Amino acid sequence: MEKRENQDLLNMSRKIMQLAKDTITVRLRFFDAALAGLKIKEREHLNGYVRDTDTLYYDPATLLTDYLKEPAIAVRLLLHVLFHGIFLHSYRFDKTNEEYWNLACDIAVENTVLKMELPFADMTRDAEAKIRIQKLKKWVPGITADKLYREFAVNGISTEAEKEYIRLFSLDYHRPRTEYKEEPETILTEEDWKKIAERVKAELKSFSQNAEGEETITENLEEATAVRYDYEGMLERFAVLGEEIKINPDEFDVIYYTYGLTTYGNMPLIEPLEYAEEKRIKEFVIALDTSASCRGETLKNFLLKTYEILRKTESFFRKVNVHVIQCDAAVRSDTLITCPEDMDALIKEANFKGFGATDFRPVFEYVDGLISDRKIENLKGLIYFTDGYGIYPAKGPKYDVIFAFLREDKNRMPVPPWAMQTVFNEE
Repeated sequence: MEKRENQDLLNMSRKIMQLAKDTITVRLRFFDAALAGLKIKEREHLNGYVRDTDTLYYDPATLLTDYLKEPAIAVRLLLHVLFHGIFLHSYRFDKTNEEYWNLACDIAVENTVLKMELPFADMTRDAEAKIRIQKLKKWVPGITADKLYREFAVNGISTEAEKEYIRLFSLDYHRPRTEYKEEPETILTEEDWKKIAERVKAELKSFSQNAEGEETITENLEEATAVRYDYEGMLERFAVLGEEIKINPDEFDVIYYTYGLTTYGNMPLIEPLEYAEEKRIKEFVIALDTSASCRGETLKNFLLKTYEILRKTESFFRKVNVHVIQCDAAVRSDTLITCPEDMDALIKEANFKGFGATDFRPVFEYVDGLISDRKIENLKGLIYFTDGYGIYPAKGPKYDVIFAFLREDKNRMPVPPWAMQTVFNEE
């Protein structure tokens, strides 16, 4: 008898899930490829729903219980999971705080569904969720996963707020990365999801109920498909192949060396190499845009992260020559860093000057002067932290340049071909 009841329960849950799939396929046809690739599996005693890249596990008993309270639960759950895929949330391994990232993704996805105004996906919590989103908009520039995560990572979340976000926006449990021995095998790859995302862009006007809904989806799609920059990797490009006085252990064998001295007098069998070549940053320029849009705390965080990367990768020589230049429309100050203690002091003091308009050219003119005066003799790189709204030099310098921007911004002027670009994330 119990076995039959369990089978009836399983059959009913499958019918609910199939009806949800059919509803989405008919009303939102661009989801057909995503739905075809999404694996849906029952798992008893799960007490909820678990998303594992492109697999959704659900507890039949939980689904039936939720269905009685919220008839749209299955449709909403599938939309929630599918938008996670379309927005490529599962592939952002650069986000170090999984808890904040998962929460940011859930809010971004639910906001997108709400903006689409789909009556067949309505839930009773929606009205309260909309109010909460309006409050979030007061200090978050856009309700996307990246922007929400940045806010959470920089300013944190109170325990009460976190519980509220989970109650209003979470539907599925995201499997922690630590449970993966390696990246999971998937039917839909990252490239597949990107193709689906492009299709969504093309069909926005046919399904979006209003301009605001279309704008929300577009913003999330642009964020999902944006080019990702590896700030740490780019910084390593500035490494200089130099020499530091020390014995190279790979080239020196002390046994043969002492044997030669003992046997032949003043004739070692192997002469130790006095120098070992290592990739270290020796001379470097960090230009900080102190215009009105680049505030002190952000500048401090940029310096701190840059310094941490250099320290972590052991990129400094014992004696360093790093110029930290503050500038807006003119060079305001130049602090010379010759040791780690100098950088510690600069970050601690954080006395930033300027906050006017932005012009990139004075920094390059100033650095050219330092090179001409032989105050810098082997400069290999300059990194310019800025909002991007300034005047670029007409001609590129002889050294490498990276412009590190505050955020993605399609309205700023394009970076000259002689420079590289990246986006600095304060997380």
